[in-house]
Amino acid sequence: MTIRVLLADDQNLVRAAFALLVASAPDMEVVGEAGTGRQAVELARAERADLVVMDVRMPDLDGIEATRFIAADEDLAGVKVLVLTTYDTDENIVEALRAGASGFLVKDTRPAELLDAIRTVTAGDALLSPGPTARLIERFLRSPSTPVPGGGPGCLSDRERQVLTLVARGLNNTEIADSLGLSPLTAKTHVSRIMGKLGARDRAQLVIVGYESGLVTPGARPLGPG
Repeated sequence: MTIRVLLADDQNLVRAAFALLVASAPDMEVVGEAGTGRQAVELARAERADLVVMDVRMPDLDGIEATRFIAADEDLAGVKVLVLTTYDTDENIVEALRAGASGFLVKDTRPAELLDAIRTVTAGDALLSPGPTARLIERFLRSPSTPVPGGGPGCLSDRERQVLTLVARGLNNTEIADSLGLSPLTAKTHVSRIMGKLGARDRAQLVIVGYESGLVTPGARPLGPG
């Protein structure tokens, strides 16, 4: 499958560099470039990209609002947003995740890592740049809360709550399976059911639910196998 990528950044040189990088990958193609947030939303609708690489700071409509428009559009339910920011302490990143972004990276990420991030997010996994994640979650918990999708973990079974906890701690399906003594397919099924019950678009929103509900707290360590 070829991943259709839309690039949104107000700097022409940055977009050109990203376009060359994405075009160099055999499993990706650039289907559009946007210089403003509003153009990003319009092109997302017109081109039906699989993923939008979105800069936070853009004119006309910033990346957070553009992400919110894309996430709220039922016709764009399959479109993922990967947010890029210049600074890993950007306080807007938390709001971008709340708005519906599936993950974020800082702009000085190595080229190969950006391509891997595009593949990861397109596949439905959350991608949170590891360095600033803990600080951002701390800030997120101190900021005004938004309603937890689907009513929160109270609607989940005990096993589903365990799985949600591990998702929020950053484990992938294989690691969740090892931790709980499950098969990777069973872990994946649990994650899919949790997303359905909570009305979450992807794993990034499950991370938000885990922290907002208090199920996971900053600094918590993943459970070991068994």
